[in-house]
Amino acid sequence: MVNKLLEKILKARVYDVAKETPLEKANKLSSRLKNNIFLKREDLQPVFSFKLRGAYNKLIKLTDKQKKAGVVAASAGNHAQGLALSGAKTGIKTHIVMPRTTPKIKVDAVRALGGKVILEGDTYDEAYTHALNLVKKNGMTLIHPFDDIDVIAGQGTIGLELVRQHMDDAYAIFVPIGGGGLISGIATVIKTIRPDIRIIGVEPEDAPSMYKALKAGRRISLDSVGLFADGVAVKQVGKETFKIARKYVDEVILVKTDEMCAAIKDIFEDTRTVVEPAGALAIAGMKNYIRQHKLSDENLVAIVSGANINFDRMRHVAERAEIGEEREALIAATIPEQPGSFLRFCKIVGKLGITEFNYRYSDESIAHVFAGVQLSGGYEQRLSLIAKLRARGYTITDLTDHELSKMHLRYMVGGHASGIKNERIYRFLFPERPGALQDFLTAIGQEWNISLFHYRNHGAAYGRALVGVQLPKSDYKKFQKKIDKLGYRYWDETNDPGYKIFLS
Repeated sequence: MVNKLLEKILKARVYDVAKETPLEKANKLSSRLKNNIFLKREDLQPVFSFKLRGAYNKLIKLTDKQKKAGVVAASAGNHAQGLALSGAKTGIKTHIVMPRTTPKIKVDAVRALGGKVILEGDTYDEAYTHALNLVKKNGMTLIHPFDDIDVIAGQGTIGLELVRQHMDDAYAIFVPIGGGGLISGIATVIKTIRPDIRIIGVEPEDAPSMYKALKAGRRISLDSVGLFADGVAVKQVGKETFKIARKYVDEVILVKTDEMCAAIKDIFEDTRTVVEPAGALAIAGMKNYIRQHKLSDENLVAIVSGANINFDRMRHVAERAEIGEEREALIAATIPEQPGSFLRFCKIVGKLGITEFNYRYSDESIAHVFAGVQLSGGYEQRLSLIAKLRARGYTITDLTDHELSKMHLRYMVGGHASGIKNERIYRFLFPERPGALQDFLTAIGQEWNISLFHYRNHGAAYGRALVGVQLPKSDYKKFQKKIDKLGYRYWDETNDPGYKIFLS
C-alpha cells in the first residue's frame, strides 16, 4: 500500500512556480573521479533553490481563513525567497523574519519577490522566536522550512523527477541535509520505488545535526553550528524529518569547509555556475564516499540544492578550494638567517610550485617562513614533502589543517613584537551587523591594551577577529567575565603553534 507521504508527494502542486530541473552529467568530474557523476540542478529554479517547491505546496493547501490572515516564516535565505515568490503567485501576504546579520543581497531579493521583511535578532533562533510571537499576536500561519508534511511533499517531487530521468542503474543519491526536509521527500520516493538505491545524506562537520541524531537514536540539539554553509546551519532536525530519515536514509557523512570550497570549484568547472556552500555539499560528500569505498564505474547522483551565494564569499571559496582538493599545503619552516637560505629551501621543495611565501626578519640566526606549496599527489605528497624537509634539518610545522593559520596568520605574518608582556591571543566570532565591531572593541578595549588585532570580512553573516590582549594573570577572571557577558563565541588561541612561531 502506498504510504501517506508518498501519496502527498504524488499529489503535490509545485509546477505553478517551480520547473522540472535537468539531470546533467558532470563530464570533467566524472572523468577525474572515474565514475559517472550526475547533477540534479535545483540551482536553476527561479529563486536558485529547491525551497520554493515545499513553500508553494504548503501555501496552496491552506484554508481560506489562513490565506486571508497571511503567513510568516523565519529564514535567512532560500526558504524566504521561495515563500515570497509563492506568496506573490497565490496572492497570500508573506512576512519573513530575517536575522539582522542576513546579507543585504538576500534581504533585497525577498523584498523584490513581494515578501515583507522583518529584521530581528542576530541569529536564526532569535528570528524564529519573533516569528512565533507574530503567529500568536496576529493569527498568521507559520510556514516551517522543513518540519511540515506538505513542505516535505513539495521537496519530494524532486524524487519523482529523478525516477523519470535516470534511475535504471543508479548506485546512490547524495543529498545535502539541513533540517531534513529535502532528503526526507526524496528518500520516501526512491526507497519506495527502488529500495536498492542508496540514499546518502551529507552535512558539514560543524553542523552534524542529523548525523548525531541518527547515531544517538533520538533528536538532539547542537550547542552551536558553523555558518559557512548557512543553508544547512540547523541545530536540530525536525520531528517528522528524523522519523523519515531513520527509516529511509542509509548513511550520513560529514565534510569539511575546505572540501565544500573544492566542490564549488568542481561544479563551476563543469557548469560555469557558482553554487552556494550548501549547494555543493552533496558533491563534497560524494567525493569522500568514492575515496573511502574505492568506487569506480558507478552512476552517482548529487543534488545541487542552491546557488544563492553572497558575492563577497567567493573570495573565501577561491582561497580554500585548493586546500580542500589537497592541491596545496601550508607549512611553517624555520630556516637559517643567511644568504641563499630561501633558494636552498626552494630547491628541496623541487618542482612543486610555491603558492605563498611570508617571511620577516626574526633574529641574526634563524628566520620563520610561512609557505604555500602546490601539490599534485594530495595528502601522501604533503607528508612526503614534510619528511624530506625535516630530513634536511628544517624545523617544519604542518599548518594545512589549522583554522587560525588559514583564516588569519597567512594574511598578517609580520614577525615577533619585542618587549610584549602578558600577551594572550583570542579568536572571536561576532555578528556582522552595524555596531557589532564597535560593541566588541568597547567591551574589551578600555581596560586592557590590545597588542594585536586582525579582522577580515568574508562576506558571511559572522565576522572573525584575532585579538592579542596584554593581560596580567590577576585580571584573567575579570576579563573572562567581560567577554562572556558580551555573548560572542570565542576561542583562547594563546597556545596555538602558528601563533607561537610567528607572533609571540
